[in-house]
Amino acid sequence: MAVPHLDLHADPIELTAALVDIPSVSQDETLIADAVEKALREQTDGFEVVRSGNCVLARTHRGLGSRVMLAGHLDTVPIADNVPSRLDGGVLWGCGTSDMKAGDAVFLHLAATIADPAHDLTLVMYDCEEIAATYNGLGRIERDLRDWLDADVAILGEPTGGEIEAGCQGTLRVRITADGVRAHSARSWLGENAIHKLAPVLERLARYEARSVDIDGCVYREGLSAVRIGGGVAGNVVPDAAELDVNFRFAPDRSPGDALAHVEEVFAGLPITMETTDMSPGALPGLSHPAAAALVDAAGGKFRAKYGWTDVSRFAALGIPAVNYGPGDPNLAHKRDEHVEVQRITDVTTVLRDYLTR
Repeated sequence: MAVPHLDLHADPIELTAALVDIPSVSQDETLIADAVEKALREQTDGFEVVRSGNCVLARTHRGLGSRVMLAGHLDTVPIADNVPSRLDGGVLWGCGTSDMKAGDAVFLHLAATIADPAHDLTLVMYDCEEIAATYNGLGRIERDLRDWLDADVAILGEPTGGEIEAGCQGTLRVRITADGVRAHSARSWLGENAIHKLAPVLERLARYEARSVDIDGCVYREGLSAVRIGGGVAGNVVPDAAELDVNFRFAPDRSPGDALAHVEEVFAGLPITMETTDMSPGALPGLSHPAAAALVDAAGGKFRAKYGWTDVSRFAALGIPAVNYGPGDPNLAHKRDEHVEVQRITDVTTVLRDYLTR
C-alpha cells in the first residue's frame, strides 16, 4: 500500500483528519508510522529522525539551554464504524480524534513550522499504548534508545480538554479468591459456598471511604472498586471457588508498595487469598520545576490533577517532569461517537507555539 501523504504545514485540524483516516489499531501501526516518518524527513529542518519498530523519533541539536519532549501514541482502540473522519461544523468525528491523534497533529505541525524555538525539541511518536504495557513502544525506546528520552520536561498529548493535567494516579489490580466445598444445590448444607464467602469483601468495598489528597495544588481522589466477579460451574452446584478482581486507583504520593499494603489492610482478617495481577506507579505533578511552571503560565495558569494512569508515569520514573496536555476530551476516548472540538485543536496549538518560542 502506498504511504499516505501528511502535510505537516497544513492546519492541525486538517492534519488530525488525515491521521484519523489512516487506520492504526494497536499492533497495526506500520502504515501510519511510515507516513509520519516520511513527513518528518521531508518537511522539517534540523531534525535527526530515527525509526524503531513502529516508533518514530525526531530531535533537534541547536545547543539551546533546555529540551522539551512532545510525546504521543499513534495507535487507537479498535475501529467502531468511525473511520474515515467526518467534519461537521466545529466538530471532527472519528476513531482517535480525541485519543490522541489531535494531540499528535499539534505536535507534528509545530515541529514543522516553528523556525526559531526557545528550546531544543524531541518528538516521540510511539506504538501500542492502548494495550498491555509490555507492548508499549516507550518501553522499547527506554531499553534501546535511552538518550532519546532525556528532556527538561515532557508533554504527553493525551486528551485533557485543552487543560493541563498534572501527574497521574497509580493503578493496582488484585484478584481475591475464596475457596469452598462443592455440593449439590439441593443439599447445600453439605457444601461451602465460595461465592457467599466474597460477601464480606463486597461489604468492605461498599463501606470504603476514598481518600483525597492535595499535591502541588492538584487534588487526587482515590478509588477502590470491584471490577469483575466470577464463580460457579452449573445451576445446580454449590460453587467451590469464586474470584473477584479489585482495582485501586491511588494518589501519586503512595508508592506501589504502599498501595498494596493499604489494600491488604482493607481486607485483613477475611478468609481469602489475594494475588497482584497488575501494578503501575503514579506520577507526582512536578509543577514546581521551572520548565513545567512555564508551561502552566503559558496555558493561563490553569491546571488540575490527572485521573487515570498515563505514560507520564514512565517519564516521572526517569526523573523528567511531565504533564498531560491535549485538545481531546478524555470522556470521549474509546467511544463509538468519539470526536474533538476543532477550536480546542487551534487553542492548544496556539498555547504550545507560544510556550516553545518565547
